[in-house]
Amino acid sequence: MTSKQRAYLKSLASAMEPIFQVGKSSLTPELTRAIEEALDARELIKVSVLKNCFDDPKEIAAILGERTRSQVVQVIGKKIILYKEGKDNKKKINLPL
Repeated sequence: MTSKQRAYLKSLASAMEPIFQVGKSSLTPELTRAIEEALDARELIKVSVLKNCFDDPKEIAAILGERTRSQVVQVIGKKIILYKEGKDNKKKINLPL
């Protein structure tokens, strides 16, 4: 992913609200599966790490990226932005070259 594409995805995600929250139980298989399904449906999602989760947000982002086969766009504070290219051309985000 180029820096231009990353900047474009960050701009799209800035207006989004987090759709998942990682709490004190951290990454459960159910949460990982739900995030993967959301990525398949939306391509770009934002995840929030709650204060009662003692794991590092950057580590959580790396694990989520690996398990869901997605790319970590940004980790800022306790917010994680993930992107996974979709298969449906109608809903696809057109990344700049």
